[in-house]
Amino acid sequence: MSEFSYIARTEDGSRKEGLLEAKNYNAAAEMLQNKQLVIIKLSERDASFDFMGPFLERINTSVDKFKNSIPLTTIVFFTRQLSTMFSAGLTVEKSLYFLSKEEKNKKFKKILNNIEKSIQRGSLLSDALLKHKGTFSNLYISLIKAGEVSGKLSETLEELSLYLETVEDTQRKVKSAMYYPIFIIMFLGIVLFATFSILIPQFSSVYETLGSELPAYTTMLVDFGEWFNNNLFSVLSTGFLTFIGIWIFTLTDTGLLIKDRILLKLPILGKLIEQNIMAKFSKTFGILTGAGVSVLETMQLIGRVVDNRHYELALIDASKNIENGLNISAALRETGIFPSILLQLLSTGEETGEIDNLALKASTFYTKQVNAIVDRLTSLLEPLMIILVGGVIGFIIVVLYLPIFHFGSALAF
Repeated sequence: MSEFSYIARTEDGSRKEGLLEAKNYNAAAEMLQNKQLVIIKLSERDASFDFMGPFLERINTSVDKFKNSIPLTTIVFFTRQLSTMFSAGLTVEKSLYFLSKEEKNKKFKKILNNIEKSIQRGSLLSDALLKHKGTFSNLYISLIKAGEVSGKLSETLEELSLYLETVEDTQRKVKSAMYYPIFIIMFLGIVLFATFSILIPQFSSVYETLGSELPAYTTMLVDFGEWFNNNLFSVLSTGFLTFIGIWIFTLTDTGLLIKDRILLKLPILGKLIEQNIMAKFSKTFGILTGAGVSVLETMQLIGRVVDNRHYELALIDASKNIENGLNISAALRETGIFPSILLQLLSTGEETGEIDNLALKASTFYTKQVNAIVDRLTSLLEPLMIILVGGVIGFIIVVLYLPIFHFGSALAF
């Protein structure tokens, strides 16, 4: 048995809060509904406070993602098949049995077998998926949980499969746009490594035989090349340790907040991240509220879905304001970071009772914005990469060959 804290409203609108014991979240929600209470907030109480909990959880999730990296295409195909089988009348357990037998990806096959065994032992699908957070995202698990709570798992699986197909299409566009610049950056890195480890030492020996004073820029480049070769192991090890240190720091609450705020301020990329967050927020909000999940529970789940600490903290503040009596659009407006278009749509939805449908329409709008930014980014990256590579290599060539323009003075013994 677990202990749950709840905030609810009675039929006459008065507020009620307290604690109750139940086997799981669904059982607790059912107990409150049987008492004719409208759930505002329901959460499991943690008996112990561990300040390292979020940090360790992020490390475990990152390690799990690395060990069990499953392509999004595989997840999309699995969700679509599970939705079809469940809609056709098969149980989740039976559907997983058939899907695991046909699965070709060995890692994912093992995960499906583990999920099937958990369900056989009496676990809910969402609880079974929670053990594989490196494979299934917070959004995925949250929506499955919402479908179970509302009794609309079939509809939720259909919505989820459609959403993941949209995400996959967007990711495919982003990846195709990034292939070229990644190749160019790798090529530039190899050229620079070869320049400082092979080319510059040869030029240095030639310059020494000339015996004349070298231009300042050439001297700096030669000195840097010698230092790079003499400290190659230190440079590589320091770079590796710095990368690991930054990665660990970004897993803490403070580091994650700093990283996410920096990303949001980047030109073009920051706008892409912001629009993508709005698309995920709107889509998740629409699906969860449409499935009958309470507003505060919805905000809590979305906070984990947006994958941005800056917006997660804003949603926590908004949840507190909603709990104190503000409506949804007003609470989000108080945070100062949500766009006016989204706030206006949610405000209209509150007035008309169609907030879930308008949130889904907002998601469609922001998804189109994301696609437009990706297309613009694709058109800009190619010329920018050409300028970058040409500028760096051109600078090195000019600096290395600069003494040749002073060749006459160099031969004057």
